[in-house]
Amino acid sequence: MDSVERDPWLERWLPLLVARCAGGPVLELGCGAGRDSRVLAGAGLRVVGVDRSPSELATARDAVPQATFHLQDLRAAFPVASPLGVVVASLCLHYFEWAETTEVVGRIRSTLRDGGVLVCRVNSANDHEYGASGHPRIGDGYYLVEGEPKRFFDRPALDALFSDGWRALHVEERVIQRYARPKTVWEAIFERQSSSPGKRG
Repeated sequence: MDSVERDPWLERWLPLLVARCAGGPVLELGCGAGRDSRVLAGAGLRVVGVDRSPSELATARDAVPQATFHLQDLRAAFPVASPLGVVVASLCLHYFEWAETTEVVGRIRSTLRDGGVLVCRVNSANDHEYGASGHPRIGDGYYLVEGEPKRFFDRPALDALFSDGWRALHVEERVIQRYARPKTVWEAIFERQSSSPGKRG
């Protein structure tokens, strides 16, 4: 897979992911054709992948036969038993209305144990090559890009999304070479924090 070589973003986080998984599975949201699944499985991690595309999942199953894949929308219940140590979500959390986005992030937090981590990438507000400007606006930072809604985050929006029950371990705006043109993303690791008294876990 040439795309793995062009976008080797997960490699630097593998020691952290292996440590936080502690022998349990990693839940990969929006796994697509399995490019990141293959990296995770290659590091000895048990991968449970979720995606809404049957064709992409068929490719993933061929590429990473040792992983388990489920056909479903991210807004459906996750097919894993909680709590987990690691959730990976690369370029899949930016398609929803704000309320739906916060609900998905809340369910990710509920899936993680205290100290578990979400490793994610989302569209940056500076991602002008892929829709952050020149498209119909349907909400704050939310545009209709070639018929598909896409959200583009600035740092305050990202901080707001992860303000409740999370601690940022790493947040970085990066230009990646995953596609035909350079794409600007936020790459981040958020750690689930213990619930405050009176709050749900």
